[in-house]
Amino acid sequence: MIRFGPLAIAAAMSLAACSSCEQKAPPPPAEKAASAHADASLHDGGDGAAKTASLTDAPWNILLITVDSLRADMPWAGYERPIAPRLSALHAKSTRYTRAYSTSSYTSKSLAGLLTGRYPSELSRTGVFFTRYLTKTDFVCTAFGSAGVPCVGGHAHAYFGPKQSGFEHGFSDWRIVKGITFDYQTDPYVTSDKLTPLAIEMLGEVASKQGTQGPKPFLAWFHYMDPHDEYKTHAESPHFGKRARDLYDEEVFFTDQWIGKLLDFVDAQPWAARTIVVVTADHGEAFGEHGMTRHAHEVWEELVHVPLFFYVPGRAARTIDEPRGHVDLAPTFAALLGVSVELPGASLVAELDGAPAPARDVVVDLPEDEYNERRRALVHGTTKIIAFGNDVRYSLFDLAADPQEKQDLWRSRPELAADMKARYKAASARIRDVAPAGGIPKHDR
Repeated sequence: MIRFGPLAIAAAMSLAACSSCEQKAPPPPAEKAASAHADASLHDGGDGAAKTASLTDAPWNILLITVDSLRADMPWAGYERPIAPRLSALHAKSTRYTRAYSTSSYTSKSLAGLLTGRYPSELSRTGVFFTRYLTKTDFVCTAFGSAGVPCVGGHAHAYFGPKQSGFEHGFSDWRIVKGITFDYQTDPYVTSDKLTPLAIEMLGEVASKQGTQGPKPFLAWFHYMDPHDEYKTHAESPHFGKRARDLYDEEVFFTDQWIGKLLDFVDAQPWAARTIVVVTADHGEAFGEHGMTRHAHEVWEELVHVPLFFYVPGRAARTIDEPRGHVDLAPTFAALLGVSVELPGASLVAELDGAPAPARDVVVDLPEDEYNERRRALVHGTTKIIAFGNDVRYSLFDLAADPQEKQDLWRSRPELAADMKARYKAASARIRDVAPAGGIPKHDR
Protein backbone atom coordinates (compact mmCIF):
# COMPACT_ATOMS: atom_id res chain seq x y z
CA MET A 1 0.00 0.00 0.00
CA ILE A 2 1.35 3.42 -0.93
CA ARG A 3 1.43 5.67 2.10
CA PHE A 4 2.11 8.85 0.11
CA GLY A 5 -0.39 9.91 -2.51
CA PRO A 6 0.35 11.46 -5.91
CA LEU A 7 0.73 14.98 -4.47
CA ALA A 8 3.27 13.79 -1.94
CA ILE A 9 5.24 11.98 -4.62
CA ALA A 10 5.18 15.09 -6.80
CA ALA A 11 6.40 17.17 -3.89
CA ALA A 12 9.20 14.72 -3.23
CA MET A 13 10.20 14.84 -6.89
CA SER A 14 10.25 18.63 -6.74
CA LEU A 15 12.45 18.49 -3.65
CA ALA A 16 14.86 16.15 -5.42
CA ALA A 17 15.00 18.41 -8.45
CA CYS A 18 16.20 21.36 -6.39
CA SER A 19 18.21 19.41 -3.85
CA SER A 20 21.41 21.17 -4.85
CA CYS A 21 20.21 24.27 -3.02
CA GLU A 22 21.64 22.78 0.18
CA GLN A 23 24.89 21.49 -1.31
CA LYS A 24 27.99 23.60 -0.69
CA ALA A 25 30.44 22.84 -3.48
CA PRO A 26 34.18 23.25 -3.06
CA PRO A 27 35.82 26.11 -4.95
CA PRO A 28 35.81 25.55 -8.73
CA PRO A 29 39.05 24.48 -10.37
CA ALA A 30 41.37 27.01 -11.92
CA GLU A 31 39.64 29.10 -14.55
CA LYS A 32 42.41 28.18 -16.93
CA ALA A 33 41.23 24.54 -16.82
CA ALA A 34 38.28 24.98 -19.15
CA SER A 35 37.36 28.64 -19.56
CA ALA A 36 36.63 28.10 -23.24
CA HIS A 37 33.79 25.76 -22.30
CA ALA A 38 32.18 27.65 -19.43
CA ASP A 39 28.82 28.21 -21.12
CA ALA A 40 27.76 24.56 -21.38
CA SER A 41 25.31 22.93 -18.98
CA LEU A 42 24.00 19.50 -18.08
CA HIS A 43 20.55 21.07 -18.20
CA ASP A 44 20.61 23.20 -21.35
CA GLY A 45 22.46 20.70 -23.55
CA GLY A 46 25.56 22.84 -23.97
CA ASP A 47 26.66 25.02 -26.82
CA GLY A 48 29.55 25.63 -29.16
CA ALA A 49 31.94 23.45 -31.07
CA ALA A 50 30.82 20.12 -29.67
CA LYS A 51 27.67 20.29 -31.81
CA THR A 52 29.59 20.07 -35.07
CA ALA A 53 33.02 18.65 -34.25
CA SER A 54 33.68 14.94 -34.00
CA LEU A 55 33.78 13.60 -30.46
CA THR A 56 37.38 12.54 -31.01
CA ASP A 57 38.64 15.93 -32.20
CA ALA A 58 39.61 16.78 -28.61
CA PRO A 59 39.64 14.71 -25.42
CA TRP A 60 36.72 14.71 -22.99
CA ASN A 61 36.47 14.24 -19.26
CA ILE A 62 34.41 11.21 -18.27
CA LEU A 63 32.19 11.02 -15.19
CA LEU A 64 31.11 7.40 -14.77
CA ILE A 65 28.23 6.85 -12.34
CA THR A 66 27.34 3.25 -11.60
CA VAL A 67 24.45 2.23 -9.36
CA ASP A 68 24.55 -1.17 -7.72
CA SER A 69 21.65 -3.50 -8.57
CA LEU A 70 19.83 -0.92 -10.72
CA ARG A 71 17.34 -2.78 -12.89
CA ALA A 72 16.64 -1.88 -16.50
CA ASP A 73 12.94 -1.31 -15.81
CA MET A 74 13.31 2.25 -14.57
CA PRO A 75 10.75 5.04 -15.22
CA TRP A 76 12.36 5.94 -18.57
CA ALA A 77 11.69 2.35 -19.66
CA GLY A 78 8.02 2.42 -18.63
CA TYR A 79 8.08 1.62 -14.91
CA GLU A 80 5.02 3.26 -13.35
CA ARG A 81 6.60 4.65 -10.18
CA PRO A 82 8.54 7.94 -10.54
CA ILE A 83 11.49 6.66 -8.54
CA ALA A 84 14.36 8.34 -10.41
CA PRO A 85 13.38 11.91 -11.41
CA ARG A 86 16.93 13.26 -11.65
CA LEU A 87 18.30 10.36 -13.66
CA SER A 88 15.16 10.39 -15.81
CA ALA A 89 15.78 14.04 -16.68
CA LEU A 90 19.38 13.28 -17.64
CA HIS A 91 18.30 10.19 -19.58
CA ALA A 92 15.93 12.33 -21.66
CA LYS A 93 18.91 14.41 -22.88
CA SER A 94 21.24 11.49 -23.51
CA THR A 95 22.17 8.81 -26.00
CA ARG A 96 20.40 5.90 -24.36
CA TYR A 97 20.81 2.20 -24.96
CA THR A 98 17.62 0.23 -24.45
CA ARG A 99 19.34 -3.17 -24.60
CA ALA A 100 22.57 -2.83 -22.64
CA TYR A 101 24.08 -5.82 -20.83
CA SER A 102 26.45 -6.01 -17.91
CA THR A 103 29.41 -8.34 -18.36
CA SER A 104 28.14 -10.63 -15.61
CA SER A 105 25.43 -10.90 -12.95
CA TYR A 106 27.16 -9.67 -9.81
CA THR A 107 29.62 -6.98 -8.85
CA SER A 108 32.87 -8.91 -8.55
CA LYS A 109 32.63 -10.23 -12.09
CA SER A 110 30.66 -7.51 -13.86
CA LEU A 111 32.71 -4.47 -12.85
CA ALA A 112 35.91 -6.30 -13.75
CA GLY A 113 34.65 -6.51 -17.32
CA LEU A 114 33.70 -2.84 -17.37
CA LEU A 115 37.10 -1.72 -16.02
CA THR A 116 39.21 -3.93 -18.28
CA GLY A 117 37.23 -4.28 -21.50
CA ARG A 118 37.59 -8.05 -21.16
CA TYR A 119 35.49 -10.91 -19.87
CA PRO A 120 36.12 -11.94 -16.25
CA SER A 121 37.05 -15.48 -17.35
CA GLU A 122 40.06 -13.97 -19.16
CA LEU A 123 41.49 -12.15 -16.15
CA SER A 124 44.09 -13.18 -13.59
CA ARG A 125 42.02 -13.55 -10.44
CA THR A 126 41.26 -15.56 -7.32
CA GLY A 127 38.56 -18.23 -7.25
CA VAL A 128 36.50 -16.85 -4.37
CA PHE A 129 33.11 -15.15 -4.62
CA PHE A 130 34.53 -11.75 -3.64
CA THR A 131 37.13 -12.04 -6.35
CA ARG A 132 40.43 -10.18 -6.32
CA TYR A 133 41.97 -9.28 -9.67
CA LEU A 134 45.73 -9.64 -9.66
CA THR A 135 47.23 -7.98 -12.74
CA LYS A 136 47.40 -4.19 -12.76
CA THR A 137 47.97 -3.95 -16.50
CA ASP A 138 44.64 -5.68 -17.20
CA PHE A 139 42.87 -2.50 -16.09
CA VAL A 140 42.52 0.32 -18.61
CA CYS A 141 43.13 3.03 -16.04
CA THR A 142 46.72 1.78 -15.86
CA ALA A 143 47.13 2.72 -19.53
CA PHE A 144 45.23 5.96 -19.04
CA GLY A 145 47.50 6.98 -16.18
CA SER A 146 50.61 6.20 -18.22
CA ALA A 147 49.24 8.54 -20.90
CA GLY A 148 48.80 11.36 -18.38
CA VAL A 149 45.06 10.88 -17.87
CA PRO A 150 44.31 10.35 -14.17
CA CYS A 151 41.52 8.07 -12.96
CA VAL A 152 39.90 8.77 -9.59
CA GLY A 153 37.29 6.65 -7.84
CA GLY A 154 35.06 6.90 -4.78
CA HIS A 155 33.02 4.00 -3.43
CA ALA A 156 30.72 2.90 -0.64
CA HIS A 157 31.45 -0.77 0.10
CA ALA A 158 34.45 -2.29 1.85
CA TYR A 159 34.93 -4.76 -1.03
CA PHE A 160 36.29 -1.76 -2.93
CA GLY A 161 38.90 -1.20 -0.24
CA PRO A 162 42.65 -1.60 -0.81
CA LYS A 163 43.75 -5.16 -1.58
CA GLN A 164 40.16 -6.46 -1.69
CA SER A 165 38.86 -6.31 -5.27
CA GLY A 166 41.77 -5.05 -7.36
CA PHE A 167 39.40 -2.57 -9.00
CA GLU A 168 41.72 0.17 -7.76
CA HIS A 169 44.42 -0.86 -10.26
CA GLY A 170 45.48 2.21 -12.25
CA PHE A 171 43.62 4.78 -10.15
CA SER A 172 45.69 7.68 -8.82
CA ASP A 173 43.11 8.56 -6.15
CA TRP A 174 40.92 5.82 -4.64
CA ARG A 175 38.75 6.43 -1.59
CA ILE A 176 36.07 4.62 0.37
CA VAL A 177 33.28 6.19 2.40
CA LYS A 178 34.39 6.26 6.03
CA GLY A 179 32.85 4.16 8.79
CA ILE A 180 31.94 0.99 6.87
CA THR A 181 33.22 -2.55 7.37
CA PHE A 182 33.08 -5.65 5.18
CA ASP A 183 29.78 -7.55 5.36
CA TYR A 184 29.91 -10.77 3.33
CA GLN A 185 26.14 -11.21 3.21
CA THR A 186 24.59 -7.83 2.45
CA ASP A 187 25.04 -4.05 2.46
CA PRO A 188 23.74 -2.75 5.83
CA TYR A 189 24.76 0.89 5.34
CA VAL A 190 23.19 4.05 3.95
CA THR A 191 25.90 5.76 1.94
CA SER A 192 24.61 7.88 -0.96
CA ASP A 193 24.52 10.93 1.30
CA LYS A 194 28.19 10.32 2.11
CA LEU A 195 29.40 9.33 -1.35
CA THR A 196 28.17 12.45 -3.12
CA PRO A 197 30.14 14.89 -0.90
CA LEU A 198 33.19 12.65 -1.34
CA ALA A 199 32.68 12.64 -5.12
CA ILE A 200 32.36 16.44 -5.20
CA GLU A 201 35.58 16.80 -3.22
CA MET A 202 37.46 14.40 -5.49
CA LEU A 203 36.14 15.98 -8.69
CA GLY A 204 37.14 19.43 -7.53
CA GLU A 205 40.65 18.23 -6.76
CA VAL A 206 41.30 16.32 -9.99
CA ALA A 207 39.83 19.07 -12.17
CA SER A 208 42.02 21.66 -10.45
CA LYS A 209 45.15 19.57 -10.99
CA GLN A 210 44.36 18.88 -14.62
CA GLY A 211 43.67 22.55 -15.27
CA THR A 212 46.96 23.96 -14.02
CA GLN A 213 48.66 23.75 -17.43
CA GLY A 214 45.67 24.01 -19.70
CA PRO A 215 42.66 21.67 -19.76
CA LYS A 216 43.59 18.00 -19.66
CA PRO A 217 41.12 15.12 -19.42
CA PHE A 218 40.34 12.89 -16.46
CA LEU A 219 38.09 9.93 -15.66
CA ALA A 220 36.12 9.90 -12.40
CA TRP A 221 34.08 6.89 -11.26
CA PHE A 222 31.63 6.72 -8.37
CA HIS A 223 29.67 3.59 -7.45
CA TYR A 224 26.43 4.11 -5.48
CA MET A 225 25.46 1.15 -3.28
CA ASP A 226 22.12 1.89 -1.63
CA PRO A 227 19.77 -0.07 -3.97
CA HIS A 228 21.73 -3.21 -3.00
CA ASP A 229 20.00 -5.24 -0.30
CA GLU A 230 19.35 -4.85 2.55
CA TYR A 231 16.62 -2.49 1.39
CA LYS A 232 15.98 0.42 3.75
CA THR A 233 13.29 3.05 4.11
CA HIS A 234 14.16 6.75 3.89
CA ALA A 235 12.38 9.78 5.27
CA GLU A 236 13.28 11.64 2.07
CA SER A 237 11.57 9.06 -0.18
CA PRO A 238 7.95 8.23 -0.96
CA HIS A 239 6.88 5.06 0.87
CA PHE A 240 5.41 2.45 -1.46
CA GLY A 241 4.89 -0.46 0.92
CA LYS A 242 6.77 -3.14 2.81
CA ARG A 243 7.58 -5.66 0.09
CA ALA A 244 11.14 -6.00 -1.11
CA ARG A 245 10.45 -4.19 -4.41
CA ASP A 246 8.69 -1.37 -2.55
CA LEU A 247 11.71 -0.78 -0.31
CA TYR A 248 14.08 -1.14 -3.25
CA ASP A 249 12.16 1.61 -5.03
CA GLU A 250 12.65 3.85 -1.99
CA GLU A 251 16.37 3.14 -2.14
CA VAL A 252 16.50 4.07 -5.82
CA PHE A 253 14.67 7.34 -5.14
CA PHE A 254 17.05 8.20 -2.28
CA THR A 255 20.10 7.42 -4.40
CA ASP A 256 18.69 9.42 -7.30
CA GLN A 257 18.41 12.53 -5.11
CA TRP A 258 22.08 12.33 -4.17
CA ILE A 259 23.19 11.67 -7.72
CA GLY A 260 21.20 14.78 -8.62
CA LYS A 261 23.29 16.81 -6.17
CA LEU A 262 26.43 15.52 -7.86
CA LEU A 263 25.07 16.47 -11.29
CA ASP A 264 24.23 19.94 -10.01
CA PHE A 265 27.81 20.41 -8.85
CA VAL A 266 29.20 19.30 -12.20
CA ASP A 267 26.75 21.56 -14.02
CA ALA A 268 28.16 24.59 -12.19
CA GLN A 269 31.80 23.92 -13.14
CA PRO A 270 33.66 25.52 -16.06
CA TRP A 271 34.71 22.04 -17.23
CA ALA A 272 31.12 20.80 -17.57
CA ALA A 273 31.12 21.51 -21.32
CA ARG A 274 33.88 18.94 -21.85
CA THR A 275 32.51 16.30 -19.47
CA ILE A 276 30.54 13.28 -20.65
CA VAL A 277 28.36 11.68 -17.98
CA VAL A 278 27.88 7.92 -18.29
CA VAL A 279 25.26 6.15 -16.17
CA THR A 280 24.89 2.39 -15.87
CA ALA A 281 24.62 -0.46 -13.34
CA ASP A 282 26.89 -3.33 -12.43
CA HIS A 283 23.95 -5.75 -12.70
CA GLY A 284 20.21 -5.92 -12.12
CA GLU A 285 18.17 -7.41 -9.30
CA ALA A 286 15.63 -10.24 -9.05
CA PHE A 287 12.34 -10.02 -7.17
CA GLY A 288 10.97 -13.52 -7.61
CA GLU A 289 11.57 -13.95 -11.34
CA HIS A 290 12.83 -17.46 -12.09
CA GLY A 291 12.46 -18.22 -8.39
CA MET A 292 15.32 -15.85 -7.54
CA THR A 293 15.92 -12.88 -5.29
CA ARG A 294 18.89 -10.50 -5.35
CA HIS A 295 21.56 -11.35 -7.99
CA ALA A 296 24.53 -13.58 -9.05
CA HIS A 297 24.38 -17.32 -9.95
CA GLU A 298 22.39 -16.97 -13.20
CA VAL A 299 22.28 -14.73 -16.28
CA TRP A 300 18.55 -14.08 -16.65
CA GLU A 301 17.45 -10.74 -18.11
CA GLU A 302 16.48 -9.26 -14.75
CA LEU A 303 20.10 -9.80 -13.65
CA VAL A 304 22.11 -8.66 -16.68
CA HIS A 305 19.92 -6.23 -18.64
CA VAL A 306 20.93 -2.82 -17.26
CA PRO A 307 20.47 0.89 -17.93
CA LEU A 308 23.15 2.61 -20.01
CA PHE A 309 23.15 6.19 -21.23
CA PHE A 310 25.69 8.85 -22.18
CA TYR A 311 25.05 12.54 -21.67
CA VAL A 312 27.25 14.40 -24.17
CA PRO A 313 27.09 18.22 -23.96
CA GLY A 314 25.92 19.69 -27.24
CA ARG A 315 24.60 16.41 -28.65
CA ALA A 316 20.94 15.73 -29.33
CA ALA A 317 19.24 12.89 -27.49
CA ARG A 318 19.14 9.59 -29.31
CA THR A 319 17.84 6.06 -28.65
CA ILE A 320 19.83 2.99 -29.75
CA ASP A 321 18.03 -0.35 -29.66
CA GLU A 322 20.87 -2.62 -30.76
CA PRO A 323 22.31 -4.85 -28.01
CA ARG A 324 25.51 -3.57 -26.45
CA GLY A 325 27.76 -4.93 -23.69
CA HIS A 326 29.91 -3.42 -20.98
CA VAL A 327 33.07 -4.73 -22.64
CA ASP A 328 32.53 -1.91 -25.14
CA LEU A 329 32.86 0.79 -22.48
CA ALA A 330 36.63 0.62 -21.94
CA PRO A 331 37.47 1.19 -25.65
CA THR A 332 34.84 3.94 -25.72
CA PHE A 333 36.44 5.68 -22.76
CA ALA A 334 39.89 5.32 -24.34
CA ALA A 335 38.72 7.00 -27.55
CA LEU A 336 36.99 9.83 -25.70
CA LEU A 337 40.03 10.45 -23.49
CA GLY A 338 42.37 10.43 -26.49
CA VAL A 339 44.35 7.39 -25.33
CA SER A 340 45.41 4.58 -27.67
CA VAL A 341 44.70 1.18 -26.09
CA GLU A 342 44.28 -2.15 -27.87
CA LEU A 343 41.14 -3.85 -26.58
CA PRO A 344 38.84 -6.59 -27.91
CA GLY A 345 35.63 -4.61 -27.48
CA ALA A 346 34.17 -2.11 -29.94
CA SER A 347 34.15 1.62 -29.24
CA LEU A 348 30.71 3.23 -29.18
CA VAL A 349 32.06 6.66 -30.16
CA ALA A 350 30.89 6.56 -33.78
CA GLU A 351 27.29 5.93 -32.78
CA LEU A 352 27.55 8.50 -29.98
CA ASP A 353 28.61 10.84 -32.79
CA GLY A 354 25.43 10.04 -34.71
CA ALA A 355 26.50 7.18 -36.98
CA PRO A 356 24.16 4.20 -37.47
CA ALA A 357 24.53 1.55 -34.76
CA PRO A 358 25.50 -1.76 -36.38
CA ALA A 359 24.05 -5.06 -35.22
CA ARG A 360 26.42 -6.90 -32.94
CA ASP A 361 26.22 -9.94 -30.67
CA VAL A 362 26.67 -9.53 -26.91
CA VAL A 363 28.21 -12.11 -24.58
CA VAL A 364 27.60 -12.38 -20.83
CA ASP A 365 30.20 -14.29 -18.82
CA LEU A 366 29.84 -15.68 -15.29
CA PRO A 367 32.94 -17.79 -14.51
CA GLU A 368 32.87 -20.58 -11.97
CA ASP A 369 33.91 -19.68 -8.43
CA GLU A 370 33.28 -21.01 -4.94
CA TYR A 371 29.54 -20.19 -5.04
CA ASN A 372 28.78 -19.92 -8.78
CA GLU A 373 28.61 -22.55 -11.49
CA ARG A 374 29.68 -21.25 -14.87
CA ARG A 375 27.06 -19.51 -16.97
CA ARG A 376 27.41 -17.83 -20.34
CA ALA A 377 24.88 -16.23 -22.63
CA LEU A 378 24.87 -14.79 -26.12
CA VAL A 379 22.34 -12.26 -27.38
CA HIS A 380 21.89 -12.10 -31.16
CA GLY A 381 19.26 -9.58 -32.18
CA THR A 382 16.27 -10.47 -30.04
CA THR A 383 17.32 -14.09 -29.52
CA LYS A 384 19.23 -15.24 -26.45
CA ILE A 385 20.97 -18.53 -25.72
CA ILE A 386 22.11 -19.49 -22.21
CA ALA A 387 24.79 -22.14 -21.65
CA PHE A 388 24.71 -23.83 -18.25
CA GLY A 389 27.83 -25.21 -16.58
CA ASN A 390 30.58 -26.05 -19.04
CA ASP A 391 28.04 -26.05 -21.88
CA VAL A 392 26.28 -29.14 -20.53
CA ARG A 393 22.82 -27.83 -21.46
CA TYR A 394 21.21 -24.83 -23.13
CA SER A 395 18.10 -22.68 -23.07
CA LEU A 396 16.84 -20.48 -25.91
CA PHE A 397 14.53 -17.47 -25.76
CA ASP A 398 12.86 -15.00 -28.11
CA LEU A 399 13.20 -11.79 -26.11
CA ALA A 400 10.87 -9.85 -28.39
CA ALA A 401 7.96 -12.22 -27.77
CA ASP A 402 9.06 -13.42 -24.34
CA PRO A 403 11.10 -10.72 -22.55
CA GLN A 404 10.71 -12.49 -19.19
CA GLU A 405 12.25 -15.72 -20.54
CA LYS A 406 9.37 -17.98 -19.60
CA GLN A 407 9.20 -20.13 -22.75
CA ASP A 408 12.32 -22.14 -23.54
CA LEU A 409 12.49 -22.74 -27.31
CA TRP A 410 15.48 -25.09 -27.23
CA ARG A 411 13.52 -28.20 -28.22
CA SER A 412 10.69 -26.61 -30.19
CA ARG A 413 12.93 -24.56 -32.55
CA PRO A 414 15.77 -26.95 -33.49
CA GLU A 415 17.03 -24.97 -36.50
CA LEU A 416 17.20 -21.74 -34.53
CA ALA A 417 18.79 -23.63 -31.64
CA ALA A 418 21.50 -25.04 -33.91
CA ASP A 419 22.27 -21.62 -35.38
CA MET A 420 22.44 -19.96 -31.96
CA LYS A 421 24.57 -22.74 -30.53
CA ALA A 422 27.07 -22.30 -33.37
CA ARG A 423 27.17 -18.55 -32.79
CA TYR A 424 27.64 -19.07 -29.08
CA LYS A 425 30.38 -21.68 -29.53
CA ALA A 426 32.33 -19.39 -31.85
CA ALA A 427 32.05 -16.43 -29.48
CA SER A 428 32.85 -18.50 -26.40
CA ALA A 429 35.94 -19.96 -28.08
CA ARG A 430 37.33 -16.43 -28.42
CA ILE A 431 37.30 -16.03 -24.63
CA ARG A 432 40.67 -17.14 -23.29
CA ASP A 433 39.80 -18.93 -20.05
CA VAL A 434 42.28 -18.34 -17.22
CA ALA A 435 42.25 -20.68 -14.22
CA PRO A 436 41.82 -18.84 -10.90
CA ALA A 437 44.99 -18.47 -8.85
CA GLY A 438 44.97 -20.93 -5.96
CA GLY A 439 42.06 -22.89 -7.39
CA ILE A 440 38.38 -22.71 -6.47
CA PRO A 441 37.33 -23.46 -2.87
CA LYS A 442 34.68 -26.15 -2.69
CA HIS A 443 31.39 -25.37 -0.97
CA ASP A 444 27.80 -26.48 -1.32
CA ARG A 445 26.15 -24.26 -3.92
